[in-house]
Amino acid sequence: MPRTARPRSGTALVALASCLAMGCASGDLPEREAPPRSPGATAPAGDGVVTWASTADRVGVAVDGRGYRLVVRTSVGGTGLRVRLSNAFGDRPVTFGNVHAGLQRDGAALVPGSNRRLTFGGARSVTVPVGGIVYSDPLPVRVPAASALVVSLYVPRAQGALTGHWMAMQTSYTTDGDHTAEESAANWTQRIGSWFYLDAVTVRPRPAAGAVVALGDSITDGWHSTTDLNRRWPDRLARRLRASPTTDVKGVANEGLAGNRVLTDGPGQSALNRLSRDVLSLPGVRTVFLFQGVNDIKAEPGATAGELIAGYRALTDRAHAAGKCVVAATIAPFKGWREWDSEGEAVRRQVNEFIRSSGQFDAVTDFDRVLRSPHDPERILPAFDGGDHLHPNDKGMQAMADAVDLESLDCEGG
Repeated sequence: MPRTARPRSGTALVALASCLAMGCASGDLPEREAPPRSPGATAPAGDGVVTWASTADRVGVAVDGRGYRLVVRTSVGGTGLRVRLSNAFGDRPVTFGNVHAGLQRDGAALVPGSNRRLTFGGARSVTVPVGGIVYSDPLPVRVPAASALVVSLYVPRAQGALTGHWMAMQTSYTTDGDHTAEESAANWTQRIGSWFYLDAVTVRPRPAAGAVVALGDSITDGWHSTTDLNRRWPDRLARRLRASPTTDVKGVANEGLAGNRVLTDGPGQSALNRLSRDVLSLPGVRTVFLFQGVNDIKAEPGATAGELIAGYRALTDRAHAAGKCVVAATIAPFKGWREWDSEGEAVRRQVNEFIRSSGQFDAVTDFDRVLRSPHDPERILPAFDGGDHLHPNDKGMQAMADAVDLESLDCEGG
């Protein structure tokens, strides 16, 4: 249906914005309710700063007696390592029997002597109820910045819906039985391309250090960047922040999710519905970097500019109320992608004009201007095109990270 066939009045848009602020989607109830919170199962994050994170979703069916050796990359370094385990999308409790953290040597093999047991309230095991999350106790070791951290989980009891992040762009490993304490790769022979249960890692960095969360879709998730090389644009941004002497923002959390939308649930909960869990609940977050909207535009039916702008306003208001800065990025061109049409392009241009000129955000990064071709501004520059005319390649990811004004991330929110 053409977007012009379903106009919204000014009154309707005000009502929509109010609905969005409370978690509704496009004036209707969410397609899937947010998972219930279980305060009794959620340990506080403490005084740390997030060094790695990923967006949780329902990713399949859980199996008893499995081990997972998950490889993630830290951004900021520090002491007091804690991991956050999630059963946000589970429909049954899940028990973690043993959890260890170490440093990767090669593949599933760990640096000798680096693998340490994590506890939960002093216990080796923990059961997380439906919809719950839990933080481990702090581990009294120092974790370097930009390190390949390996978190090994043994899950003796887990059935029903499985919580995880399916498109990791990182090779991890799985096995049968409990081999979490082993530093050898001998029993970790099954490769996987997803992260399961683990959705955040925190450390205590030097004083004044903070973090930025990249809230996005598959472009932020890294699709068409090179697997296992950490070339997503948030990874590149983390490198720049680490090298900069002028900013205290050193942590980067990648909360990108392929197919994700601002307004409606689909692949995962909408940005509006997952903002609290995936962004505002993470410790040490100073700034939200908002780069979403293309999936809302190219959906059928696609969002109008007014609807998407109302969603941005609701997200920004909630982040500001939580004391966070918001940096927004313009929506990149995608002509040539199968769902592109001239009506969607008109919406993209209207939304980008709002992002650039409205003053709604604390700062703006213009990814549209960075990525578009000077010969056809509705298309990605061929040198940055990952091949499908929507997702940037490694060079495009680097150009995006280079376009971010680092000082814009180190501001006072609210």
